[in-house]
Amino acid sequence: MDTNKFNISKYILFLLLLLTDAFALLIALEVATSLFHLEESSSNYYWITVLSLFTLLLEKVYFTRHDFWGDLKRIYKALFFSFLAVFTVITLTKISVDYSHSFIFVFFLLAFFTLPFFKRVSKKIIFTFNFFKLKVHVVAKGKQKTEIEEELEENWYFGFQPTSNNYDMVIINSKSFPTPELETLIQHYTNRTKDIYVIPYMSHLDFSHATIIDYSNIRLSAIHIENRLLNYKNILIKYIFEKTLTLLIFPFALFLHIFISLAIKLDSKGSAIFKQKRLGKDAKPFSCYKYRTMYENGDEILQEYLESHPDEKEYYEEYHKYKNDPRITKIGNFLRKSSLDEFPQFYNILQGKMNLIGPRPYMLNEREKIGKVHEEIILKVKPGITGLWQVNGRNKLSFQERVQLDSWYIQNWSLWGDFVILLKTVKVVLFKVGAK
Repeated sequence: MDTNKFNISKYILFLLLLLTDAFALLIALEVATSLFHLEESSSNYYWITVLSLFTLLLEKVYFTRHDFWGDLKRIYKALFFSFLAVFTVITLTKISVDYSHSFIFVFFLLAFFTLPFFKRVSKKIIFTFNFFKLKVHVVAKGKQKTEIEEELEENWYFGFQPTSNNYDMVIINSKSFPTPELETLIQHYTNRTKDIYVIPYMSHLDFSHATIIDYSNIRLSAIHIENRLLNYKNILIKYIFEKTLTLLIFPFALFLHIFISLAIKLDSKGSAIFKQKRLGKDAKPFSCYKYRTMYENGDEILQEYLESHPDEKEYYEEYHKYKNDPRITKIGNFLRKSSLDEFPQFYNILQGKMNLIGPRPYMLNEREKIGKVHEEIILKVKPGITGLWQVNGRNKLSFQERVQLDSWYIQNWSLWGDFVILLKTVKVVLFKVGAK
């Protein structure tokens, strides 16, 4: 590792990103000024942009490399605290009469869009130069090593470059090694680089939410973990968040429902709505509503198709769907690819049978295949219209991979995670692809 080059690139990158954020905040300031036609100069508000940059520094968005969603979380958190600080200052001082509260509110609202947009664009440009990339050595075996290295290469937002020589940091996957070997590896790389990241053995848990307790007398640390979506406080937060969103979306959903129902009716004979018994909270069956995406005589069509395509039976055994389902109508194909066929489940939310975001509503005959371990986690909460597996591969995932993602979501729930899933769902619906 060339320490001098590393330090120079680190500080140049810091300055470039700081200037980018300053520019993004000034853009928001100028747009807000033009919208409100303020008599005073926008320079009177520059102290607000300086305060915002300071909170971004406190959130460590410049010296620690996160993915886009990690950065976005810290940007929004910094802006929120800046907003509170600004209103506290102007309220507790005599300058409150000189500042438009509406103007400040609009400025921060604009900054919520300009900051992540310009940061994403700038990083896309900056990380085309190898000078700014961090060389990362991945210490793992087989599939685990390949999976981590592919993520580091494909996720350009990090600015990482996997390598085995002259590295700046090391990532060790503890699952690849027995404890004695892992301890030796950590000691070995500690002598060669200051930045070492160890991926915990228990990959089904998100330790970013965990609390670490130090038992200093015996030189041990304990990690407090919990099934987060079974915590009553989290259940209440999720309930308020989802009910608010549902009420906001409902007028749009009603308009879309009328349009889609008409399209289904024109495309094929039959009802626009299809209902099917699914497993709900505590494994209680409920009627899950969807748009009809198949012909009414679909069973007959499928029987004839399977007789001439026996390979489809094997595919169904693994993925619980067919590669080319002949029962699906033209409009039904579009609805499934865009996930709009799930829209009538808003009625299930109003009934209290489902959540907006959660594990998929499994069919009754899938209970055994879920497995006892995952069943005790997944069927303890309400299913959702959208969820983690829907935005992480969608149709490319096997049934067991979907189950594992649903189980992970419940154990590691966070309000921010729900917000990210919601944004990714919009991408899936608009572009008809799986998001990551």
